[in-house]
Amino acid sequence: MSRARAAIILAAGQGKRMKSETPKMLHKMGGRPLVDWSIALARELNCARTVVVIPPNAPALAERVTSVLGEGSTAIQDVPRGTGDAARAAASVLSGFEGSVVVYFGDTPLIRTETLSQMFTAREAGADVVVLAFHADDPTGYGRIITDAAGNFLRNVEHRDANKEELAVNLCNAGALVADAKVLFDLLSKLRNDNAQQEFYLTDIPGMARTAAMKVSIVEARAEELLGVNSRAQLADAEAAFQARAREAAMEAGVTLIDPATVFFSYDTVIEQDAVIEPNVFFGTGVKICRGATIHAYCHFERTEVGPNSEIGPFARFRPGAKLAAKVKIGNFVEVKNSNFGEGAKASHLAYIGDADVGPRANIGAGTIVCNYDGFDKYRSTIGADAFIGSDTALVSPVTIGNGAYTGTGSVITKDVPDGALGVARGRQVNLEGWATKNKEKKLAAKAAKKDEHK
Repeated sequence: MSRARAAIILAAGQGKRMKSETPKMLHKMGGRPLVDWSIALARELNCARTVVVIPPNAPALAERVTSVLGEGSTAIQDVPRGTGDAARAAASVLSGFEGSVVVYFGDTPLIRTETLSQMFTAREAGADVVVLAFHADDPTGYGRIITDAAGNFLRNVEHRDANKEELAVNLCNAGALVADAKVLFDLLSKLRNDNAQQEFYLTDIPGMARTAAMKVSIVEARAEELLGVNSRAQLADAEAAFQARAREAAMEAGVTLIDPATVFFSYDTVIEQDAVIEPNVFFGTGVKICRGATIHAYCHFERTEVGPNSEIGPFARFRPGAKLAAKVKIGNFVEVKNSNFGEGAKASHLAYIGDADVGPRANIGAGTIVCNYDGFDKYRSTIGADAFIGSDTALVSPVTIGNGAYTGTGSVITKDVPDGALGVARGRQVNLEGWATKNKEKKLAAKAAKKDEHK
């Protein structure tokens, strides 16, 4: 029977290198705050309890964590005295917890669930402490993990304390570990800060465990998973790594990305099989592209669902609340916001559709605007099935265009149009015979007279 699990997320760093009034852990990767990535990891690991260690005077971060995890989910590291001290700050919150605890950094958002799952597996197999390690191309600055010939853990050596032979080792300590709760907090209570920085290091725990005749196991991660975010440049590096991962996953799932490097995903983007995505497309959060849809170049999506076999763009924008059924066509320079399109409906070019329900097979002409806002409130309009909205129509919400109804080109529609009717609202055309010819002659004569005056 597997043990209960808990997570301690270390997020008490000040983030000064970010040079931001926003706490580091609230900066986003893939449209999701870093702290949310770390919390999601704990959930994917089926942790019954999660504690986020935060700095004092970080109300925005505390509020975010509490909104996701509930009350009692934060611990405060009052003074920054090292990673071991930060982990120790969670002891009171997890008082009485029995099971295995994983400790990891909140600013390493690329760690895979599978990697930490291996650590729990090693713990279930009998290890008292499991340490996460990785092979670094350049290990400068990292603590080294020294093993025996069989690969068993011997000790952790900080870079500045390593001898020449130890410096040649490129197996490095990633800083994360899994241990029995009682063992972990007992060892944390015994940490010493007799080092140059006078800090309590979490990386000392595996060595202390081995000294106490406990079994210490090693799980290795790929170096790319352990990219830490401490600056804007590193945040950009993490974003690039996430995008590469998301693009690869999409293509493996049967999505065509014509130019993968120019397509940008969010953490929750869903694109189904046989969708085709052309270059320079941005998917914000909450977007689903259904099977067989084609997204032409230069489109932008936020909280939108595109139905099967629909065709979108180029140069289309979808704002939150847009939902398209199957076989919808939205063309170039069309903006859709908080609107529903029925199957086969079309808005092929140059239109704004906001707060509207568009029926199946309706056709919205070029230049159509749904005027949904009066400066104070939003209003909703309905365009019925098989309706035809003439070019350059302004629909002043709230109005209903009936099933099969038409609106005349250039109309400003302020009243409902019944089913099957034609709504026309524009000035009647008047032709003034000969006016253009006479006006031209008059203007040319005036211009010639003015020219003669300057001779």
